[in-house]
Amino acid sequence: MIRKGAIYAFLGGLLVFNVLAWGAIYDSFWPQTLEVNFFDVGQGDSVFIETPKHEQILIDGGPGAVVLEKLAKEMPFWDRTIDLIILSHPEKDHLAGLLDVLKRYKVKNILWTGVVRQTAEYKEWVKLIEKEKANIIIAKSGQQILGDLNASLEILHPFDSWQGKDLKDSNMTSIVARLDYGQTSFLFTGDALAFQEREMILRGVNLDSDVLKVGHHGSKTSSSDEFIKTVSPETAVISAGKNNSYGHPRQETLDTLAKYGITVLRTDLDGDIKITSNGKTYAIVSDF
Repeated sequence: MIRKGAIYAFLGGLLVFNVLAWGAIYDSFWPQTLEVNFFDVGQGDSVFIETPKHEQILIDGGPGAVVLEKLAKEMPFWDRTIDLIILSHPEKDHLAGLLDVLKRYKVKNILWTGVVRQTAEYKEWVKLIEKEKANIIIAKSGQQILGDLNASLEILHPFDSWQGKDLKDSNMTSIVARLDYGQTSFLFTGDALAFQEREMILRGVNLDSDVLKVGHHGSKTSSSDEFIKTVSPETAVISAGKNNSYGHPRQETLDTLAKYGITVLRTDLDGDIKITSNGKTYAIVSDF
């Protein structure tokens, strides 16, 4: 005599098996895609990444609340959790939008340098991340981020800790990170300056990348000839505001990129820019 419990257990086992089997078939035939979104947030930076395992990473938030509109287009309306926020450095054009994000979303992890600034945005940032109770990671070169086996995010800079140090300009502390997915790679530079670029080159850091987020909005203080040659990107993305007062991107930077035959995309001209990768090749997906 077979008991009902045994039948239910057997049927339950079949159900689990079928779910796992269909999951394996789905993974085999459905492309596993990495998405990197360079948001048009005006004169600032904001990049949203979703890995093939649906880990969500936001690098910087731009100068204001517009980042919330951008996230709403990329995330399901019911999703109010972000796995990781990276603040490259606490200047308003990278930080201010993150204040709005912290008020709207639950954030699991926050990675930043811990450098100190005497600004209203910085003080609110410190207050909000203390309230958020997220896992705080102080950035340092060599850290490997992401739980996705096929995608890795490595912190390349800073080499030394900036935690607790008070600076008037934090551009020189910018986090530089490299995202790899299969045979494709992306380099995010924040507002890193030419001397930081040089330091990474001298230390033998692997900078070679397919896609480069151009440093400091295309300012002449970044993107040295030597750095661009070392990174050797096929595509460069410049995040800058339309008709901004800084003159970004500067012609010197555009000339350097043109010298090496690099395809240039600009948020001030092209709006939001989405680049996807299947691990072998990448594609530019945009409305422009």
